[in-house]
Amino acid sequence: MSRIRGSDTKPEMCVRRLVWKMGFRYRLYRRDLPGTPDLVFPSRQKVIFVHGCYWHRHRCVYGRPIPKTRTEFWQAKFDANVKRDRRVVRQLRRAGWDVLIVWECWVKKWTPDRIESRISQFLQER
Repeated sequence: MSRIRGSDTKPEMCVRRLVWKMGFRYRLYRRDLPGTPDLVFPSRQKVIFVHGCYWHRHRCVYGRPIPKTRTEFWQAKFDANVKRDRRVVRQLRRAGWDVLIVWECWVKKWTPDRIESRISQFLQER
C-alpha cells in the first residue's frame, strides 16, 4: 500500500499535459476544497479528478477485480472509497463547482483527441 501513488500518477500526468497543451491553466490539489481535486480551474469554478479504475471501482474491466485474500477488508475499503467520492462530488456541487471525473481507462483506451474533446466540452460549457 505504501508504494501506491496518490498524486502525479501516469494517467494524471497525461491529462495535465493534455489540458496544458489545450491552453487551459489550472491549480493542483487545492486542499481547501473537498477531496483535494487533481486539477482546479478557479475562474471557471470547475474541477477535474483523475481516478484509478481499480481504487475507485469504475464499472470497466480494470475496476472489477477484488483481491482473493482478505476479501472483506478490501471490499469495505473499496466501498468506503466510492462512498467518499460521492460525498465529495456532492459537497463540491453544492458549493457551486462543476466536477468531471476522468477515469484511468479513458486515458488507456481513448485516443488523445477524444479525451481532449471531452475535457474541452466540460471546461467551455457554462
